[in-house]
Amino acid sequence: MRKVLSAEMAMQRAIDLSRRGLGKTYPNPIVGAVITTSLGEVISEGFHEGSDHAEVVAIMAARQLEPGCTIYISLEPCNHQGKTSACTEAIIAAGISKVVYAIADPNPVAAGGANKLRASGITVESGLLAEKAAIVNRDWLTKIEKSRPRIIWKIASTMDGKVAAVDGSSKWITSDVARRDVALLRSQSDAIITGSATVIADNPSLTSKGLGKNPVRIVMGEQELPNDSQIFSDDAETITVQNRNLPELMSLLTERGFNRLLIEAGPTFGTAFLKAGLVDEVILYQAPTLLGAGLNSIADMGISNLSGRLDFTIHESELVGNDLKSTLFLKEFKKESTGEFIKEAR
Repeated sequence: MRKVLSAEMAMQRAIDLSRRGLGKTYPNPIVGAVITTSLGEVISEGFHEGSDHAEVVAIMAARQLEPGCTIYISLEPCNHQGKTSACTEAIIAAGISKVVYAIADPNPVAAGGANKLRASGITVESGLLAEKAAIVNRDWLTKIEKSRPRIIWKIASTMDGKVAAVDGSSKWITSDVARRDVALLRSQSDAIITGSATVIADNPSLTSKGLGKNPVRIVMGEQELPNDSQIFSDDAETITVQNRNLPELMSLLTERGFNRLLIEAGPTFGTAFLKAGLVDEVILYQAPTLLGAGLNSIADMGISNLSGRLDFTIHESELVGNDLKSTLFLKEFKKESTGEFIKEAR
């Protein structure tokens, strides 16, 4: 017996499926799709993971598409012939009667899918669970809006915001469980950036530790790196940027088409991005411990009073082992693909 879903449940399933494509689809967005009968019975589903698009995966997974079928998609079907055929053509050829998508495609190259489908006699509805879909697809939406990837700074600190003790020791502030979660976070990122000072001091490999795809590794800074640094292993591509020119870096990131860039570096490096307005999100792991003194997680921002503070909103918090993981968004966040922003008062 097939599972029966309401429209909201089917769209939520499509959004959940889209998450599985994180780190696998750039320069394309993550997308999930669910096909149901006219009664809401699930026929098939799929998500984009770098080759066929979600709609095509779901159509191909269906043994038979009955008359009156509906496809629920987390993003408007593309109307563009690229590496694959336009999804609109696949939907039309499959004989699907109704298309429901969450958010419109803001990319002018691929937009126009809804109009194409309507012109072919297919019923099209939009906006179902749009805010949830936009948050899940925020990396790609940020890239389309800002012409650069969404930049996330990962910080692991004590409760009082220290990332190292007075003697410089920092391994390990957070738990094994939290570090495993960071490895998963790397697998969901297209690229990861660190500073040359961090590579020299810690000799990190910056891989997913076998939990998924390894991101492209970028090392930025003017110091010469030892040839035997783990960052140069064959586990992933490594790019060296031997300067501190952030505009040059942004050009490189845009050219490569990355959707998400993860910062894993010390406070001086991360704060430079923050001061330049290039951090969209912070993922903070806090261990339930205190040092009282040591290296602060954020370097001097040049802020002298409360009116100059930089505010974030807490998107979500959860326990990861014994540590607290908080995902924080800047208070200017793209909610929908209309080009409008949510701006919360301080």
